[in-house]
Amino acid sequence: MYVIGTAGHVDHGKSTLIAALTGTHPDRLKEEREREMTIELGFAWLTLPEVGTTGIVDVPGHRDFIENMLAGVGGIDAAIFVVAADESVMPQTREHLAILDLLQIPGGVIALTKIDLTPDPEWLDLVELDVHQAVRGTVMADAPICRVSARNGTGLVELKQALANCLSSRLPRLDLGRPRLPIDRVFTMPGFGTIVTGTLTDGVLHLGDEVEILPSGKRGRIRTLQTHRQKQQSAPPGGRTAVNITGIEVEEIQRGDVLALPGHYRPTQRLDLQFRLLPDAAGPLTHSAEVKFFVGASEVVARTRLLGCDVLNPGETGWIQLELRTPIVTVRGDHYILRRPSPSETLGGGVVVDAQPVGRHRRFDPVILERLATLLHGAPADLLLRSVLRLDVCTLAQAAANAHLAPETAVAAFDQLQCTGEIIKLDGDGVTALLIARSRWQALTDQALAELAAYHRSHPLRTGSPREALKSRLKLEQRTYQALLKQWLDSGQIIESRNLLALAEFRVQLTSGQQEQMRALLARFAAVPYTPPSVKECITELGEDLYQVAVAQSYLLPVSAEVVFRPVDVAAMHQWVDDHLAAHGILAVTEFRDAFNTSRKYALAFLEYLDALGVTVRDGDFRKQRT
Repeated sequence: MYVIGTAGHVDHGKSTLIAALTGTHPDRLKEEREREMTIELGFAWLTLPEVGTTGIVDVPGHRDFIENMLAGVGGIDAAIFVVAADESVMPQTREHLAILDLLQIPGGVIALTKIDLTPDPEWLDLVELDVHQAVRGTVMADAPICRVSARNGTGLVELKQALANCLSSRLPRLDLGRPRLPIDRVFTMPGFGTIVTGTLTDGVLHLGDEVEILPSGKRGRIRTLQTHRQKQQSAPPGGRTAVNITGIEVEEIQRGDVLALPGHYRPTQRLDLQFRLLPDAAGPLTHSAEVKFFVGASEVVARTRLLGCDVLNPGETGWIQLELRTPIVTVRGDHYILRRPSPSETLGGGVVVDAQPVGRHRRFDPVILERLATLLHGAPADLLLRSVLRLDVCTLAQAAANAHLAPETAVAAFDQLQCTGEIIKLDGDGVTALLIARSRWQALTDQALAELAAYHRSHPLRTGSPREALKSRLKLEQRTYQALLKQWLDSGQIIESRNLLALAEFRVQLTSGQQEQMRALLARFAAVPYTPPSVKECITELGEDLYQVAVAQSYLLPVSAEVVFRPVDVAAMHQWVDDHLAAHGILAVTEFRDAFNTSRKYALAFLEYLDALGVTVRDGDFRKQRT
């Protein structure tokens, strides 16, 4: 699941281009249509070759609505950076580009629009040169340029393919097991109630989940889920997601709130940040300056505390502790933007290095500055968790090497993550311990239970799925599968009998017709208990699956590949053999055959069955008690 966002100067054709690409005009408001200007965030969906359905967030380009733009651009995987061929690079072109760069949006495609208004190839070449110079040294530096016209459709196919090429190389969003949805839109629909939308990150939401809205702490439950306008049982990270919530009124939620599972996130009013002041900022950033802070879909007024310096000049990078006027939800590693409230100006941005600092730092404390520098590169626990998520299932040694952590540091980080439940040890100890992230463990557990449920639906008369069949469907290597299966069996979610796996609650249920078939066959066994129908005859009469039910439920007991008896008759023959050997010491096949008025085939099959059980041992033509 991917999300693309637009960026570019006002009236350069962003919304018209999206309408041409998707067939959906993203401008929802009457005022937007009348003024031909995007004011609020717009949304659409696009199917790309080899990528599939992709969400699109269309943002305002006018400087008066730049703060609305910031609410939608933070969670995107790529940008369509729009430059009109008849105007080239303009002020908001540069401001939007700076924002994409500060938020570290991983590239995208540059759309040179309105080429139908400027048919001169030499002019288009000059505009492209201007664009190349503008994006040099930014996240868009390597982005391809596509010349397009939304009016006549020129270049739209090439633009779609360029977007597909861009996204196909993106790694999927990590499932950290702690979903959060920064809310960029909230509304109500008759018959449904409260609906919120946003780009889901860090985990999966499921139908029926209890959720909370932060920072208020209001709780509700997911009634329905939609991803790209399709109803879903669950929503994975990375996609545009709409959540219909019960138990919370629309008036109790606002843009910038975060929807999450209870207990995973804590609001904060203090943050430690790395900050880069833009080179073309109007002036320096001073200590205790009032700013607007933008992260995710949130916007809050804050005051800066410069750490390690008294002033930051344009183009410089430093440390800030930010005191927020109202609480928000963010985590270490989130990218953000700071703007000056008045006169309105984008100052710069950077990355959150600590979302829950203990207190106000001493501004020039070298220990604090060193700690912030360490956190910027990642806390060991965060690095180890992301390493395990990337490797799927791995040893602690493999995860440490992938995260470039020393063994002793990795062991300490693992202990921390195991305590919080974010990493699960499957087996082993020390650096050879086999690890899996909790989110991946849960996904595999859900998949295993779903596979067994599907097997039971397809084979309602079979007591379970063969061990190896489940392993094959889960596509796991042997050590991982054995360790996971042991946990599932120990938890009681799955049970095993005769190497067959089943859900704990599963029971074979016979129809009245099947019960009648079973009674009829057992009546034949009762009529001739020691020369009963063969295995082949039973299968012919009942069918393979119903015959296996008869065996599994102990109506029948096979003693060989061809011969089967009722358990009560097996017990009677077993007791007779014990009594005979106690009295005579040896037993001939003919003696057993004559005692039960059966044939040599049945007699031999039963006596060989007792041999296999270790009750008797063959001695020439006789059987003796095994000692």
